[in-house]
Amino acid sequence: FPHMSALENVRFPLVERRVAETEIKRRVTDAAAKLHIGHILHKPPGQLSGGERQRVAIARALVRDPNAYLMDDPISALDARLREETRVELKRIQRELGKTLIYVTHDQEEAMSVADRIAILEDGQIRQIGTPAEIYDRPASTYVARLLGSPMMNILRSARGEGGVEAAEGTIRIDDKTAPTDAVEIGLRPEDIKVRPWADGGPGRPARVFEVEPLGGYTVVTLAAGQARLKALLRGQPDIRPDAMVAISCEPARVHYFEQSGGALAR
Repeated sequence: FPHMSALENVRFPLVERRVAETEIKRRVTDAAAKLHIGHILHKPPGQLSGGERQRVAIARALVRDPNAYLMDDPISALDARLREETRVELKRIQRELGKTLIYVTHDQEEAMSVADRIAILEDGQIRQIGTPAEIYDRPASTYVARLLGSPMMNILRSARGEGGVEAAEGTIRIDDKTAPTDAVEIGLRPEDIKVRPWADGGPGRPARVFEVEPLGGYTVVTLAAGQARLKALLRGQPDIRPDAMVAISCEPARVHYFEQSGGALAR
Protein backbone atom coordinates (compact mmCIF):
# COMPACT_ATOMS: atom_id res chain seq x y z
CA PHE A 1 0.00 0.00 0.00
CA PRO A 2 1.74 3.21 -1.16
CA HIS A 3 0.45 5.40 1.70
CA MET A 4 1.96 3.07 4.33
CA SER A 5 5.58 2.57 5.35
CA ALA A 6 7.25 -0.76 4.67
CA LEU A 7 6.76 -1.65 8.35
CA GLU A 8 3.04 -0.87 8.19
CA ASN A 9 2.75 -2.95 5.01
CA VAL A 10 4.35 -5.97 6.70
CA ARG A 11 2.20 -5.54 9.83
CA PHE A 12 -1.07 -4.99 7.97
CA PRO A 13 -2.28 -8.65 7.61
CA LEU A 14 -1.74 -9.22 11.34
CA VAL A 15 -3.41 -5.96 12.39
CA GLU A 16 -6.46 -6.87 10.30
CA ARG A 17 -6.64 -10.24 12.07
CA ARG A 18 -6.30 -8.53 15.47
CA VAL A 19 -3.19 -10.46 16.45
CA ALA A 20 -1.68 -9.39 19.79
CA GLU A 21 0.87 -6.56 19.48
CA THR A 22 3.65 -8.57 21.08
CA GLU A 23 3.12 -11.37 18.56
CA ILE A 24 3.02 -8.87 15.67
CA LYS A 25 6.34 -7.41 16.78
CA ARG A 26 7.92 -10.86 17.08
CA ARG A 27 6.78 -12.03 13.64
CA VAL A 28 7.75 -8.78 11.89
CA THR A 29 11.19 -8.71 13.52
CA ASP A 30 11.79 -12.34 12.58
CA ALA A 31 10.72 -11.86 8.94
CA ALA A 32 12.72 -8.63 8.60
CA ALA A 33 15.87 -10.36 9.89
CA LYS A 34 15.45 -13.30 7.50
CA LEU A 35 15.05 -10.97 4.49
CA HIS A 36 17.57 -8.26 5.52
CA ILE A 37 15.02 -5.41 5.45
CA GLY A 38 15.22 -4.08 9.01
CA HIS A 39 17.02 -0.93 7.85
CA ILE A 40 14.32 0.05 5.31
CA LEU A 41 11.13 -0.58 7.28
CA HIS A 42 10.68 3.16 7.98
CA LYS A 43 10.56 4.03 4.26
CA PRO A 44 7.43 4.33 2.09
CA PRO A 45 7.24 2.03 -0.97
CA GLY A 46 8.00 4.94 -3.31
CA GLN A 47 11.50 5.19 -1.83
CA LEU A 48 12.28 1.49 -2.22
CA SER A 49 13.99 -0.22 -5.14
CA GLY A 50 12.24 -3.04 -6.99
CA GLY A 51 14.25 -5.65 -5.09
CA GLU A 52 13.46 -4.03 -1.75
CA ARG A 53 9.74 -3.96 -2.56
CA GLN A 54 9.90 -7.65 -3.42
CA ARG A 55 11.47 -8.46 -0.06
CA VAL A 56 8.85 -6.41 1.80
CA ALA A 57 6.10 -8.28 -0.07
CA ILE A 58 7.69 -11.64 0.87
CA ALA A 59 7.89 -10.54 4.50
CA ARG A 60 4.20 -9.54 4.46
CA ALA A 61 3.35 -13.04 3.20
CA LEU A 62 5.58 -14.79 5.74
CA VAL A 63 4.08 -13.11 8.80
CA ARG A 64 0.58 -14.31 7.90
CA ASP A 65 1.45 -17.99 8.46
CA PRO A 66 -1.02 -19.32 5.83
CA ASN A 67 -1.59 -22.95 4.81
CA ALA A 68 0.21 -22.40 1.49
CA TYR A 69 2.36 -19.74 -0.11
CA LEU A 70 1.94 -18.86 -3.80
CA MET A 71 5.02 -17.07 -5.13
CA ASP A 72 5.48 -15.79 -8.70
CA ASP A 73 9.16 -14.99 -9.40
CA PRO A 74 9.50 -13.60 -5.85
CA ILE A 75 13.22 -12.77 -6.00
CA SER A 76 13.75 -11.95 -9.69
CA ALA A 77 14.54 -8.26 -8.99
CA LEU A 78 17.28 -8.99 -6.44
CA ASP A 79 20.97 -8.84 -7.29
CA ALA A 80 22.78 -12.15 -7.76
CA ARG A 81 24.32 -12.37 -4.27
CA LEU A 82 21.11 -11.49 -2.43
CA ARG A 83 19.10 -13.80 -4.69
CA GLU A 84 21.30 -16.73 -3.66
CA GLU A 85 20.95 -15.86 0.03
CA THR A 86 17.18 -15.37 -0.19
CA ARG A 87 16.46 -18.63 -1.98
CA VAL A 88 18.41 -20.50 0.71
CA GLU A 89 16.37 -18.68 3.36
CA LEU A 90 13.08 -19.45 1.60
CA LYS A 91 13.96 -23.14 1.45
CA ARG A 92 14.90 -23.16 5.13
CA ILE A 93 11.73 -21.26 6.07
CA GLN A 94 9.58 -23.73 4.13
CA ARG A 95 11.27 -26.66 5.85
CA GLU A 96 10.81 -25.10 9.32
CA LEU A 97 7.18 -24.12 8.74
CA GLY A 98 6.24 -27.36 7.02
CA LYS A 99 3.90 -25.43 4.69
CA THR A 100 3.33 -25.92 0.96
CA LEU A 101 5.12 -23.38 -1.23
CA ILE A 102 4.19 -23.16 -4.92
CA TYR A 103 6.96 -21.23 -6.60
CA VAL A 104 6.98 -20.01 -10.21
CA THR A 105 10.36 -19.21 -11.73
CA HIS A 106 12.01 -19.01 -15.15
CA ASP A 107 15.47 -19.49 -13.60
CA GLN A 108 16.41 -23.16 -13.92
CA GLU A 109 19.14 -22.89 -11.27
CA GLU A 110 16.63 -21.40 -8.84
CA ALA A 111 14.15 -24.19 -9.58
CA MET A 112 16.77 -26.89 -9.00
CA SER A 113 17.89 -25.25 -5.77
CA VAL A 114 14.51 -24.53 -4.16
CA ALA A 115 12.19 -27.32 -5.28
CA ASP A 116 11.35 -30.69 -3.78
CA ARG A 117 9.34 -31.37 -6.95
CA ILE A 118 9.25 -29.50 -10.25
CA ALA A 119 6.46 -29.23 -12.81
CA ILE A 120 7.73 -28.20 -16.27
CA LEU A 121 5.21 -26.21 -18.35
CA GLU A 122 5.23 -25.76 -22.13
CA ASP A 123 2.48 -23.82 -23.91
CA GLY A 124 0.26 -24.08 -20.84
CA GLN A 125 0.65 -27.87 -20.56
CA ILE A 126 2.55 -29.79 -17.89
CA ARG A 127 5.19 -31.85 -19.70
CA GLN A 128 6.91 -33.50 -16.75
CA ILE A 129 6.69 -33.67 -12.95
CA GLY A 130 9.42 -35.05 -10.72
CA THR A 131 12.22 -34.29 -8.33
CA PRO A 132 14.99 -32.04 -9.65
CA ALA A 133 17.31 -35.05 -9.95
CA GLU A 134 14.71 -37.14 -11.83
CA ILE A 135 14.01 -34.41 -14.38
CA TYR A 136 17.69 -33.56 -14.83
CA ASP A 137 18.76 -37.19 -15.27
CA ARG A 138 15.70 -38.41 -17.22
CA PRO A 139 14.10 -35.51 -19.14
CA ALA A 140 10.87 -36.47 -20.91
CA SER A 141 11.63 -34.47 -24.08
CA THR A 142 14.19 -32.25 -25.78
CA TYR A 143 12.23 -29.22 -24.51
CA VAL A 144 12.61 -30.35 -20.89
CA ALA A 145 16.21 -31.42 -21.46
CA ARG A 146 17.21 -27.93 -22.62
CA LEU A 147 15.52 -26.19 -19.66
CA LEU A 148 17.64 -27.64 -16.86
CA GLY A 149 21.40 -27.38 -16.84
CA SER A 150 23.91 -24.63 -17.53
CA PRO A 151 25.28 -24.85 -20.13
CA MET A 152 22.19 -26.56 -21.53
CA MET A 153 22.18 -30.10 -22.89
CA ASN A 154 23.65 -30.53 -26.38
CA ILE A 155 21.02 -31.97 -28.75
CA LEU A 156 22.47 -33.45 -31.96
CA ARG A 157 21.06 -35.26 -34.96
CA SER A 158 22.18 -38.88 -34.90
CA ALA A 159 22.29 -41.97 -37.10
CA ARG A 160 22.96 -45.64 -36.56
CA GLY A 161 26.52 -46.58 -37.32
CA GLU A 162 28.64 -49.68 -37.11
CA GLY A 163 28.31 -50.91 -33.54
CA GLY A 164 26.48 -47.88 -32.23
CA VAL A 165 25.45 -44.31 -32.92
CA GLU A 166 27.18 -41.47 -34.74
CA ALA A 167 26.53 -37.73 -34.55
CA ALA A 168 28.05 -34.42 -35.64
CA GLU A 169 29.33 -35.82 -38.94
CA GLY A 170 31.26 -38.63 -37.29
CA THR A 171 33.04 -36.54 -34.65
CA ILE A 172 31.03 -38.35 -31.98
CA ARG A 173 30.72 -42.12 -31.89
CA ILE A 174 28.80 -43.89 -29.13
CA ASP A 175 29.58 -47.58 -28.79
CA ASP A 176 26.07 -48.59 -27.74
CA LYS A 177 24.50 -51.59 -29.45
CA THR A 178 21.41 -51.21 -27.22
CA ALA A 179 20.59 -47.69 -28.49
CA PRO A 180 16.92 -47.36 -29.59
CA THR A 181 16.62 -47.97 -33.32
CA ASP A 182 14.06 -45.15 -33.76
CA ALA A 183 16.27 -42.47 -32.16
CA VAL A 184 16.91 -39.48 -34.42
CA GLU A 185 18.64 -37.23 -31.87
CA ILE A 186 20.98 -37.71 -28.94
CA GLY A 187 21.42 -35.49 -25.90
CA LEU A 188 24.78 -34.99 -24.17
CA ARG A 189 25.16 -33.06 -20.94
CA PRO A 190 28.23 -30.76 -21.13
CA GLU A 191 29.68 -32.29 -17.95
CA ASP A 192 29.44 -35.79 -19.48
CA ILE A 193 31.55 -34.95 -22.55
CA LYS A 194 35.17 -36.04 -22.41
CA VAL A 195 37.74 -34.02 -24.35
CA ARG A 196 41.27 -35.24 -25.12
CA PRO A 197 43.97 -34.31 -27.64
CA TRP A 198 43.38 -35.73 -31.09
CA ALA A 199 45.68 -38.58 -32.07
CA ASP A 200 46.11 -39.21 -35.81
CA GLY A 201 44.73 -42.56 -36.80
CA GLY A 202 42.20 -42.64 -33.98
CA PRO A 203 38.57 -43.63 -34.57
CA GLY A 204 36.15 -41.02 -35.89
CA ARG A 205 36.98 -37.46 -36.85
CA PRO A 206 38.46 -34.62 -34.79
CA ALA A 207 36.52 -31.65 -33.46
CA ARG A 208 37.97 -28.15 -33.31
CA VAL A 209 38.08 -26.04 -30.15
CA PHE A 210 36.08 -22.93 -31.01
CA GLU A 211 36.26 -21.03 -27.71
CA VAL A 212 37.48 -21.53 -24.13
CA GLU A 213 35.83 -19.87 -21.10
CA PRO A 214 37.81 -20.35 -17.85
CA LEU A 215 35.46 -19.89 -14.88
CA GLY A 216 37.73 -20.82 -11.98
CA GLY A 217 36.64 -24.22 -10.72
CA TYR A 218 35.57 -25.32 -14.18
CA THR A 219 36.00 -24.38 -17.83
CA VAL A 220 33.37 -24.21 -20.59
CA VAL A 221 34.76 -25.33 -23.95
CA THR A 222 32.79 -24.67 -27.14
CA LEU A 223 33.54 -27.24 -29.84
CA ALA A 224 32.97 -27.14 -33.58
CA ALA A 225 31.95 -30.70 -34.42
CA GLY A 226 31.16 -30.82 -38.11
CA GLN A 227 28.52 -28.13 -38.64
CA ALA A 228 27.36 -28.37 -35.01
CA ARG A 229 28.44 -26.34 -32.00
CA LEU A 230 28.43 -28.05 -28.63
CA LYS A 231 29.66 -27.23 -25.17
CA ALA A 232 31.72 -29.32 -22.77
CA LEU A 233 32.12 -28.56 -19.08
CA LEU A 234 35.57 -29.54 -17.80
CA ARG A 235 36.93 -29.47 -14.26
CA GLY A 236 39.57 -26.93 -13.34
CA GLN A 237 41.50 -25.06 -16.00
CA PRO A 238 42.77 -27.61 -18.54
CA ASP A 239 45.47 -26.68 -21.05
CA ILE A 240 43.18 -26.32 -24.06
CA ARG A 241 43.56 -23.59 -26.67
CA PRO A 242 41.22 -22.31 -29.40
CA ASP A 243 41.71 -24.02 -32.80
CA ALA A 244 43.21 -27.13 -31.19
CA MET A 245 42.00 -30.44 -32.64
CA VAL A 246 40.50 -32.78 -30.06
CA ALA A 247 38.64 -36.08 -29.76
CA ILE A 248 35.30 -36.03 -27.95
CA SER A 249 33.44 -38.94 -26.39
CA CYS A 250 30.74 -39.78 -23.88
CA GLU A 251 29.96 -42.86 -21.80
CA PRO A 252 27.03 -44.73 -23.41
CA ALA A 253 25.12 -44.76 -20.10
CA ARG A 254 25.13 -40.94 -20.05
CA VAL A 255 23.60 -40.52 -23.53
CA HIS A 256 19.95 -39.50 -23.90
CA TYR A 257 17.96 -40.62 -26.95
CA PHE A 258 15.01 -38.77 -28.50
CA GLU A 259 12.51 -39.68 -31.22
CA GLN A 260 11.35 -37.55 -34.16
CA SER A 261 8.68 -35.75 -32.09
CA GLY A 262 11.23 -34.82 -29.42
CA GLY A 263 10.06 -37.33 -26.83
CA ALA A 264 12.60 -39.29 -24.80
CA LEU A 265 13.16 -42.97 -25.60
CA ALA A 266 13.71 -45.66 -23.01
CA ARG A 267 16.99 -47.56 -23.12
